[in-house]
Amino acid sequence: MIYKNKFKEIDKLNKQIDEFRPINKVLLKHIKEYFRIGLTYSSNAIEGNTLTETETKIVLEDGLTIAGKPLKDHYEASGHSEAYDMVYELAKKQNISEKDILGIHYFFYYRIDQENAGQYRKLPVMITGTEYVPPAPSKVPALMKKFVAKIPTIKKNHHPVEAAALVHEGFVGIHPFVDGNGRTARLLMNLVLFQGEHVITIIPPVLRGDYIALVKKSQTGKKDPTDFINFISAMVYESTKDYLRLLKKLYEK
Repeated sequence: MIYKNKFKEIDKLNKQIDEFRPINKVLLKHIKEYFRIGLTYSSNAIEGNTLTETETKIVLEDGLTIAGKPLKDHYEASGHSEAYDMVYELAKKQNISEKDILGIHYFFYYRIDQENAGQYRKLPVMITGTEYVPPAPSKVPALMKKFVAKIPTIKKNHHPVEAAALVHEGFVGIHPFVDGNGRTARLLMNLVLFQGEHVITIIPPVLRGDYIALVKKSQTGKKDPTDFINFISAMVYESTKDYLRLLKKLYEK
């Protein structure tokens, strides 16, 4: 599927959202929780987590386990929820540090693998289904420092949605962790969006095939990220429409 650039449409929707500001704090909390469930479910499902959206809600809101579902799937839900809270806190500032990225991964991963949570991988990794080979582990620390140093320039020179897509693409290219790279990338992407005054963005699991294919395309061949950027813009557009719909519903008299 070919995705069109949606920057202009997103900006128009954000102007409509601005008409509701300042948004009531209680309503903001409701919206935050709505997107917590949606983002946690979708981001985990893309990576093979078997919890449904309803089951994810039960795990996060009621603290219950789902019979017959792997313990790891529950840990991924709880960990992603904690990392989501960290993204909200980090969005209060404009910079993104290496420590911030390590922290996001730590909160997501510490229940699963305490030793490797928030730590760069010490072993080579392979990504199934692609010819792209991530950098050797010895190169990861230097590449991450270089990557983080570029983020301010990326944010300054690009539309916030494009900047978010480029940060996502740059991060997954390094693949710095033993596991959880995709989820960390999507949380990092949302941090950039948040800092650029855009809404939390969800990539629906039904579009996993398109998403993965466009990530691969940006890493191989001509390494042109345009199609991936357009895809992310389409996801931001849909999430922004959803955010506006919620606002209208919550403010309905």
